Amino acid sequence: MDGTLKYFLAEFKQEAALTRLFLAKVPMEKASYQLNKKSETLGRLAVHVAELLAWWKNVLEENTMDFAGFEPKKIETTEALLQYFDTLYQETLSAFENAKEEILTSDWTMKNGEEIYMTLPKKQILRVFCMNHLVHHRAQLGVYLRLVGVEIPATYGPSADDFEVKMLNRF
Repeated sequence: MDGTLKYFLAEFKQEAALTRLFLAKVPMEKASYQLNKKSETLGRLAVHVAELLAWWKNVLEENTMDFAGFEPKKIETTEALLQYFDTLYQETLSAFENAKEEILTSDWTMKNGEEIYMTLPKKQILRVFCMNHLVHHRAQLGVYLRLVGVEIPATYGPSADDFEVKMLNRF
């Protein structure tokens, strides 16, 4: 593997490792917590963050993602959430190993039955609707975790929780 796919794989591994840190802290006993009626519950958001890894696999192996008949996975424990994430991670690594650089210019379509949401080149989908989407929802998950009293893992530098610990240890 070389070129752009190699770059995407390295970034995917880094972001997946950070994402797993967040998912490991999800208190599934508080899965029904909801910021407001328009927001997802903590549990559904956590599962969505995990399932976003499957989007990478889909883009690398398929030309379409169809949400017709989609049913979100029901997960009740943090351990099951991590197992689900780990399975999707391994499947996506395999998809990267088998992918060819030339697929990146192929179009990929997201739809729900006959309704087409978008068609864009796979390279753009990997960046915007796989990577950026994952980072966006992981940040939302961080807000939920903070509001239910869970310390936030460091992401691109120390979190406020890490910073406080480091500052206290200096004295």
